[in-house]
Amino acid sequence: MKLTDPVIKAAKPQEKPYSLADGEGLAVYVQPTGAKWWRYRYRFANKAKMVSLGVYPDVTLRAARVERDRLQALLKQGVDPSQNRQEEKLFAKIAAENSFEAVARRWWDNWKEVRTERHAHYVMRRLEADVFPVIGNRPVTEISAPLLLMTVKKIEARGALDIAKRALETCGQILRYAVAHGLAERNPAADIKPADALKARKKTNYARLDAKELPELLRKIDEYDGQLLTKLALQLMAHTFVRTSELIGARWAEFDFEAKQWRIPAERMKMDTPHIVPLTEQALAIIQQIKIISGGLALLFPSERSNSKSMSNNTILYALYRMGYHSRMTGHGFRGIASTILHEQGFTHEHIELQLAHSPRNSVSSAYNHAKYLSQRALMMQQWGNYLEAIKAGAKVFQLKIA
Repeated sequence: MKLTDPVIKAAKPQEKPYSLADGEGLAVYVQPTGAKWWRYRYRFANKAKMVSLGVYPDVTLRAARVERDRLQALLKQGVDPSQNRQEEKLFAKIAAENSFEAVARRWWDNWKEVRTERHAHYVMRRLEADVFPVIGNRPVTEISAPLLLMTVKKIEARGALDIAKRALETCGQILRYAVAHGLAERNPAADIKPADALKARKKTNYARLDAKELPELLRKIDEYDGQLLTKLALQLMAHTFVRTSELIGARWAEFDFEAKQWRIPAERMKMDTPHIVPLTEQALAIIQQIKIISGGLALLFPSERSNSKSMSNNTILYALYRMGYHSRMTGHGFRGIASTILHEQGFTHEHIELQLAHSPRNSVSSAYNHAKYLSQRALMMQQWGNYLEAIKAGAKVFQLKIA
């Protein structure tokens, strides 16, 4: 007689295990503990064998019968169900070891060796946030171009166009690694060009003033009635034209006052290479004022809330807003103004680009030397400091002296 759910539920544990047969090799075994295990008995190559199908009621009567029928179909094909199960477990283990996430983490361990800790951490964080949740569990051999496209399109849908493009490029590197190590036969990312798959991002320049408006801005900075450290940060930014993140993260340990240099380590630079900022007389005078406020701390520009955290990016921006430059000027704008004026005054393009930390970094360019043309750059920076001092004081015409 076939089993029914009421019969199975009513079965009580006894001192010894006993079975309730459903027919065609399927039975439920009631244990002294009360657990009820499904078993399927069969013969293969004239040998009696058995496989477990799980525990009732997690595996229902209907599900157990479906699985029995599947195993019977294997027997008719000459396949041993027990051996088949072992092979499936092995294949699943191999697939898990070669999942996209597992391969990506092996690639990352190899790739990160020549990258900065900050950059490597960012790449893994983006994979964990945007890629692994979608395709991380998929065997790397099952990753297809449409699957990759779906992944990056989800990122694009929230407006993160740059992150979507970088995610696609990173996936391509991971899959090339898989091919190189015999884990996949081809790289499907090669079939997708970011320009064809993702929306184009309209390039926008940072808001900045015209050079003729710079004298008034410098005077307004001097008259700024907000936090003194914020005013000093703006003054130092004007004289050094570093990026906002490089400025607010400045540490006293980076300054060599004897050499009159600010040496920014690679991990704090956008291009992942160290950078030297020659310190002018004007910049050193500003730094001496900063030292009175934060000289005993690690950071030049600590947050108002915590000495261990740096000033916010928005602190600079909001100060410019308060001075009347909303949507007209940003911290980054000082870089553009300096570049324009220095070029107009005839300074060497390469010297300016090096000081802006814009040096090209690709496989065909020469190795980046952060100390290249340092003496020429130091003279240029001092001329820039003199220029700012003169126009702030009201000089109508001031020609920088080119060494």
